[in-house]
Amino acid sequence: MKQQPHARHVPVGRPTEPLGPGSLTWKFFGDWRGVLLAPWAGAMQNMHPGLGAGVAEHSRFFEERWERLFRSLYPIGGVVYDGPCAAATARQVRGYHDTIKGVDRHGRPYHALDPDTFYWAHSTFFMLTLLVADRFGPGLSEDEKRQLFDEHVRWWRLYGMSMRPVPESWPAFQAYWDRMAREVLEDNQPTRDVLDIRFIARPPALSWLPHPVWRVLRGPQARFTVWFTVGLFPAPVRERLGHRWTVRDERRLRLLGRLVHHVWRFVPFRYRYHPRARAGWAREAGLRAADAPQVESPVRNSPPPEERDSPKHYVPPSPPESPSRARFPV
Repeated sequence: MKQQPHARHVPVGRPTEPLGPGSLTWKFFGDWRGVLLAPWAGAMQNMHPGLGAGVAEHSRFFEERWERLFRSLYPIGGVVYDGPCAAATARQVRGYHDTIKGVDRHGRPYHALDPDTFYWAHSTFFMLTLLVADRFGPGLSEDEKRQLFDEHVRWWRLYGMSMRPVPESWPAFQAYWDRMAREVLEDNQPTRDVLDIRFIARPPALSWLPHPVWRVLRGPQARFTVWFTVGLFPAPVRERLGHRWTVRDERRLRLLGRLVHHVWRFVPFRYRYHPRARAGWAREAGLRAADAPQVESPVRNSPPPEERDSPKHYVPPSPPESPSRARFPV
């Protein structure tokens, strides 16, 4: 893989300043609309050869989809929203990947902490943030996209990883993203599994729904989710996975994005964000003590009992901290 020029350097000895409430990343990354893009992020990540191999050989994600998704949002979100503790949270997230390594079925060695592999996952979170804002939010100018790019570089530095794979600018990142889509990403079983949600369990928000009703709704919901996800893929990825996308499809997706944006404006601020993000907003507003314990995932999202001693898992403490219920200024 061709090496990219180094991104902007931090002077030696000066710690990276974590992102704060003035950033666009804070505004959009912890927004619940991002969950709509979870299948997109999962598929894009798994198409990377090294990342897909790690999922195939080390992950039980497909046995606990909802629990894994909602559990992971806490530490991953914490790297953005934990303020003075963000670097420690980043080291925690990095540590979960230390033992994920091996040789894939093609004989290629992989390690989740290979900088190119780890950066690919990070780049999908950056692009998820951009898509939430641009396709399901108010839209972004080119200057705002550059700002989000610069913020994602600061976010990356918190992990303490090599800067080698990080493009030096927003235009360079666009070239990187296009090259990855055209030349690097692969059609593999973990990607297919992400998109196969025909038999997915009820999401936690619909736990009140009777199982027979969910079984009736599950098929249409799965078809809609795949259509929605495919529409956000880069064109080369759609083609590699064998999906067709028409001008009519694109028009419908953009109309849906505008609808989501306009409806979301009526959601009170305190309900728009994931609990870890809400805690960050509350801390910055002076409504939560700076030294308050981190908001952790509910125990119901814990890994299976036999997996809880594995170093690759975040296991929420028991009892969990309650999410902040403070009211926020809109």
